[in-house]
Amino acid sequence: MLTITLYFFIVIVAIQFSYYLFVFGKFAFAKAQKSTPKRIPISVIVCAKNEAENVARFIPLLAEQDYPDYEIILIDDASSDTTLEIFEEFEKQYSNIRLVKVQNNEAFWGNKKYALTLGIKAASKDYLLFMDADCYPATKDWITNMSSQFTMHKTIVLGYGAYEKIANSFLNKIIRFETMLTAVQYFSWAKIGNPYMGIGRNLAYKKEEFYNVKGFISHMKIRSGDDDLFINQVAKSKNTSICYSPESFTYSKPKITFKGWFTQKRRHVSTASFYKSFDKVQLALFYVSQLLFIILPIILLAFQYQWILVLSLIGFRYLFTWITLGFSAGKLKEKDVMYWFPIIEIVLIFTQLNIFITNIFSKPVHWK
Repeated sequence: MLTITLYFFIVIVAIQFSYYLFVFGKFAFAKAQKSTPKRIPISVIVCAKNEAENVARFIPLLAEQDYPDYEIILIDDASSDTTLEIFEEFEKQYSNIRLVKVQNNEAFWGNKKYALTLGIKAASKDYLLFMDADCYPATKDWITNMSSQFTMHKTIVLGYGAYEKIANSFLNKIIRFETMLTAVQYFSWAKIGNPYMGIGRNLAYKKEEFYNVKGFISHMKIRSGDDDLFINQVAKSKNTSICYSPESFTYSKPKITFKGWFTQKRRHVSTASFYKSFDKVQLALFYVSQLLFIILPIILLAFQYQWILVLSLIGFRYLFTWITLGFSAGKLKEKDVMYWFPIIEIVLIFTQLNIFITNIFSKPVHWK
């Protein structure tokens, strides 16, 4: 039995090697990205529901972007706080801001996709750039960098949405590591030719991509997924590009309690169950290989079975993962989280297992 367990462990390490070197390596070892400004007309779309504090701080940063031709579509999704009033003031202050007021609709009650659809229809430009209401661009060249990756055939651009650093917070390191790893996954698969998701905190696509599939209609009843489910549906190797220059990043405030972050991740994980079959399989295989990499060597070492070989395999696995993720972290300006990599990885693995089990017995709460 222990011999079979050892062989199984070797297979798991081989699977991990394949993921980190042959898949994630596509992004990790890619050259630094160069941006050639396109100066194409852009509609920046921000959907907010009860985000008064955030929009008051961040919308002026959008209005100060160094870009010649863009508009900002502000969508108020039936907020009950002062979000709408703040938007109305911004509309008076900035000539390139247009406001979309969404009233509660019985058929689409609390559905962000309905609000976004109205905003997209109101946009006057053919190219759309999305950001969440609690986000802000890293630089004044955010639009320039994201739009630079559009070409005649590349009509979807996947960007990176980072989280702010909080000093002396281990939870913050976990959140930023998980965000980085997720980005490494969807950037890498996009480079391979199988884009499977994007994030609404930093995402761009041509309006025709939205209309070609009748918007969110195929998954409108699913409360989440205005970003990743849409990309999972429309993104192909020929029409999708990625943008990872530091000037293209967006930032948002991370959760400061484990409970808040856990609830957020429950929503994200529940959406992944609606991905295409291949995408669900590759994500599941990667997670299972991570989990078994922790469990199997514990069993083998407990019986001191081939312990030198087992420890050698563990060391080899951490060597290639550290190298691959280290290069990736450098590209995404998250190097500090790598010092805690082994511990963070173990915490994430078992947190994800907890999320999976919890989601079986109860549904996560979505758009406010």
